[in-house]
Amino acid sequence: MTDLERHVNQDGRAELVKQVRAKIDELGIRYIYYQFVSVTGRIMGKGVPSDHWETLAERGFQLVYGSTANLFTDMNGNYIGFGAEAAELVGIPDAETFMQLPWDKRVARVFCTLFRNREEDDDPGGRLTADCRGNLRAIHEEFMQKHDGLHMRVGTEPEMMWLKKGEDGKPAGGVTKPFCYHIEQFAELRPVFMKAIEYSQAMGLDMIQGDHEDAPGQLELNCTYDDPVRNSDRLTTYRQICAQVAREENLIACFMPKPFMGVSASGCHHNMSLWREGTEKIVNTAHANPLPGLEGSYTYLSGGENVFMPLPGEKKPGPIGLNCVGGVIEHLQALTAIGSPTVNSYRRLWDKGFWAPVYADWGYQNRTCSLRISAPGRFEYRSVDSSVNPYLMGAALLKAFDDGISRNLDPGEPEHRNIYKAMEAGKQIKKLPMTLGDALDALEKDEVIRSAMPGKMLDVFLHYKRDEWARFNATVTEWDVETYLDVLP
Repeated sequence: MTDLERHVNQDGRAELVKQVRAKIDELGIRYIYYQFVSVTGRIMGKGVPSDHWETLAERGFQLVYGSTANLFTDMNGNYIGFGAEAAELVGIPDAETFMQLPWDKRVARVFCTLFRNREEDDDPGGRLTADCRGNLRAIHEEFMQKHDGLHMRVGTEPEMMWLKKGEDGKPAGGVTKPFCYHIEQFAELRPVFMKAIEYSQAMGLDMIQGDHEDAPGQLELNCTYDDPVRNSDRLTTYRQICAQVAREENLIACFMPKPFMGVSASGCHHNMSLWREGTEKIVNTAHANPLPGLEGSYTYLSGGENVFMPLPGEKKPGPIGLNCVGGVIEHLQALTAIGSPTVNSYRRLWDKGFWAPVYADWGYQNRTCSLRISAPGRFEYRSVDSSVNPYLMGAALLKAFDDGISRNLDPGEPEHRNIYKAMEAGKQIKKLPMTLGDALDALEKDEVIRSAMPGKMLDVFLHYKRDEWARFNATVTEWDVETYLDVLP
């Protein structure tokens, strides 16, 4: 069988397809978004009346390959990744992700896995390597097979800003003042965050905590950690929820990393650990009867053995945890291209004094380092911002973990000092790339992180991002005019 046929005929899927039909009938669903995620993190797909669920579940939908790159053209007018002559991909819905939209209960959404067209001459029905979500699932499965069932659990901290909308539709400043952790500023955004939390809980996000951060209108609302694919799905869902709340409140939900200089940017720190075993646990069902989606949307991994935990009597992470820290430190230069994937991302790194780490080191609760042990049993990767594609980031971090474990990499001693004070005292530390162009150069040189984007994925990503960097360098900005208009005589 082809990869597509194996996916459609996997054990238990036929029953899940029937359960979705029952949910459609029970909830009165009339329309379904069949969605996937492009290399830049945009949500793509098609909408189809729910009458056709069974046909789509078996045959899928077709869409041009270039949709994995947002169907954008580069500055020379060429389609990125795939030309008009390319075939159409096949998107197969993953029934376990079926979910009613709480803001329009006539509509549901389902995430999809992408495959090559059935009529392709080369590898018909094969896994589409430009599918970042399917790619993450495959890399996680390979990691578990190689490392005796060890699996990653990850939680992300999605900072973003709520901006006022001017009469011209453009941003008119933040809704609140840039006061970090102030409950009064948090309360100013209560209509926004309560609606976002309500929608999130309805869609299976186990919301745990939130606060006002230190930029105008900046919120962070977190949910429970889980395996990397479901965590990425939930971050993607959260972004869709914020976009909907913004429409309802006539605001702008801004995931641009650095819209304002002189205040903190929006990060998306990744907290990670590796586990053996564990059980599936259903959460967030008390508020919903009937459940507005399949149970898989409400399932989290719980329990088991966390192999990052320190050994008895020690403070450092366990040996596997240290190897993983070593792997991430080893590949931080290339990882930066994925965690800081836009030109604007590097404004965050240049605006010193606002918590964004620019040096490749690690420590305990030391926010001047790119990695910190945020609690026993997990570490936080900090060099990642709000524009990240979490599917690409998860795959790249798994490759860094694998390299650290396979090569028994030692990260050295943790840094307890402020990293800048340590450097003044003579410590030699690698600096992260400080432009998108430099980060892409580092990625191209790193075989381990390149392998996180196999096949066509790397070509699509590099084409898209090299073009973004070229467009920036070919653009005259307001800064150019202000600086050089009267440069001579």
